[in-house]
Amino acid sequence: MTGSLAAFDFDGTITRRDTLVPFLARVAGPARFAGTCARLGLLGARGSIPVRDRDRVKEHMIELLLGGMAEHDLRTQGERYARDLLTGDRLRPEVVARIHEHHRAGHRSVLVSASLVYYLEPIARELSIDDVIGVEPEVAGGVLTGRLAHPNVRAEQKAIRLREWLGAPALGPIEDTTVHAYGNSSGDHELLALADRAWWLGRSSKCPDFARPFRPGTALC
Repeated sequence: MTGSLAAFDFDGTITRRDTLVPFLARVAGPARFAGTCARLGLLGARGSIPVRDRDRVKEHMIELLLGGMAEHDLRTQGERYARDLLTGDRLRPEVVARIHEHHRAGHRSVLVSASLVYYLEPIARELSIDDVIGVEPEVAGGVLTGRLAHPNVRAEQKAIRLREWLGAPALGPIEDTTVHAYGNSSGDHELLALADRAWWLGRSSKCPDFARPFRPGTALC
């Protein structure tokens, strides 16, 4: 593609805090969610899963909590959860304003997030974001298998998936597209590093050298 693109992380960048764990807890129910967390803790204590490996922990959590669910039901839950996020005090207004600023400028936009597509997609529609690159559970016959269709969308996978989405080479500069990227954590560094204009929304003390702190009113250029 040519022109300008705005790529946004979601949790902690557009939202004020994590959204995935509360969604999983809502879908599974308090008892099942607590039991699953206890089971994961036990597996970690036994060394069966590396508890510091966030990707593996997420994969196990999704397998235990969502495996066997009908995708239609999960999409319905995702729509409801998205409405709650949009109508509550969950989103950062200065970042929502920035999304609209990119839209008015004629820039394309995409969410690049380690959260589930089931609530990211309705949020993207409401915020006029063009597309979503998020976590997609594997589905067979309309039922979640418990596995992920793609690797977790964090760290280097954010850059890999965005390059694929753009149709850009796996390495080197992205030609003919000015990329604006927004993130708030170490899991966004690779996304920010490939951008022409990288904006940081995390703690100022942790801002990487290749990004600039984002502040309300900051010009797009």
